Amino acid sequence: MTQDHTPLNTSRADLLARLEEERTYDLAVIGGGATGLGVALDAAVRGFSVVLVESHDFAKGTSSRATKLVHGGVRYLAQGNIALVREALHERTTLLRNAPHLAQPLAFVMPSYRCWESPFYGVGLKMYDALAGSAGLGATEFLGVQRTLQCLPTARPDGLKGGVKYWDGQFDDARLALALARTAARHGALLVNYCAARSLVHDAGKVSGVLCEDTETGKAYKIRARCVVNATGVWVDALRQQDSEATHRPVRPIVAPSQGVHVVVDREFLPSDHALMVPKTADGRVLFAVPWLGKVILGTTDSPRNDLDREPEPFAQELQFILGESARYLRRAPGPSDIRSIWVGLRPLVKPEDDDGNNTKSLSREHTVLVSRSGLVTVTGGKWTTYRAMAEDVLDKCFEKGLLPGRPAGGTVRLPLVGTPSGPVQHRMCDPQGWHSYGSEEVFVRDLPGAAASLGGEVTEAMVRFAARFEYARTVEDVLARRRRVLFLDARQAAAAAPDVARILQEETGVDPGLEAFLRLTERYVALPGK
Repeated sequence: MTQDHTPLNTSRADLLARLEEERTYDLAVIGGGATGLGVALDAAVRGFSVVLVESHDFAKGTSSRATKLVHGGVRYLAQGNIALVREALHERTTLLRNAPHLAQPLAFVMPSYRCWESPFYGVGLKMYDALAGSAGLGATEFLGVQRTLQCLPTARPDGLKGGVKYWDGQFDDARLALALARTAARHGALLVNYCAARSLVHDAGKVSGVLCEDTETGKAYKIRARCVVNATGVWVDALRQQDSEATHRPVRPIVAPSQGVHVVVDREFLPSDHALMVPKTADGRVLFAVPWLGKVILGTTDSPRNDLDREPEPFAQELQFILGESARYLRRAPGPSDIRSIWVGLRPLVKPEDDDGNNTKSLSREHTVLVSRSGLVTVTGGKWTTYRAMAEDVLDKCFEKGLLPGRPAGGTVRLPLVGTPSGPVQHRMCDPQGWHSYGSEEVFVRDLPGAAASLGGEVTEAMVRFAARFEYARTVEDVLARRRRVLFLDARQAAAAAPDVARILQEETGVDPGLEAFLRLTERYVALPGK
């Protein structure tokens, strides 16, 4: 059967009209990040009636702030977590196949400045290849000095002994989240962003729904559901606590947030299609320099953080770490004035019973699924690469607890996401224009008014109109941070494009697109800590 590539309209009036209907859903999902969207898609594909609400925009939090890597986890292999690595390598292949316009293989090079580094890390990476098996993306290679510098032309040549090249994947996280949402909608799910879950509904001590509120109008909606999933990432404990208070059953917090900082600089600092990876820096952390959409991402840190700000800011020592370590490996290291954007993600790491949350590097990256006595299903932890496997585990738990009738899994293993082209894909993840991210829908975008009218930051008028009509976009931030990635690539460029984007959005939606709030936000993405 030929796939229909015609985009579905995401008129907010229509979405809210459906939300207001009197009905009982099989499944209500709270949280529109990678995990919640994955659960909604899997359940919809199995034929369940599904509703998902998100208090902000889809992927507003952690799920748009990843290091943009689809990976098995080299450092998890070093920790001895073979099961997690094997699962992630399998899911890596699945993701690359199901969304080839949004994910692609990427070669990484570890430069060696000590004689023991290449053989030591090379052996580990050969094991990485072996675990991947037929799902491997390319064989690990040992490189000499000249070949290493060909792959990483701006690496420091002084003392270079060679390097090791291996393969992983890269993706556009926010646009993948959007593809999950839109694919779930194609399978009948109702997804509404800017609709906050204010409280859970309990009947006879059991969770039976959600009270939510349209944050644009303040109008309240009551959702009835046989099963409710709490997929709110680092914020899951707040909803668990609310459930606990309603049922008078105390709960222990399970999330230890970890902060990851990313610094974006111009491509001149690493003019290559290969990424640089340092497996062990001066303090034991990993350092990446990853080419992405015409820029280079430097990161990432792993620092405990107790507050749960929606727009967390980097600590001064984190920026010093990234720039300082970059200077050890790049011939010309970027300084503070070279930074185009700084963004921070909070990872929802799951802490064991005896953990105080102060050493997040030692915490597991595996996910956890819990079911409270009231029937609230909570999922947290994990990582982007394994979102699909996490969704299957959530539904298995729902079946096990009798919250939903069991239905076979596997429907998402070979499920092309919205936009997947029917033919071969020319990988262009390093292309700043980003047309590749529309996949089969590029033709629809180019047919809209203003396809050639550039607004700056590789954004056209047609892209804004497409975002408003077919991609749930409501604000300037939605467009410039997540439908297009300008804020994450160059915050000043995003600020320059914002007024025109706001004008077009207001024409399309008729609501305030939040221009002033976005301009204030752009200042935070270039503000250096301590200033």
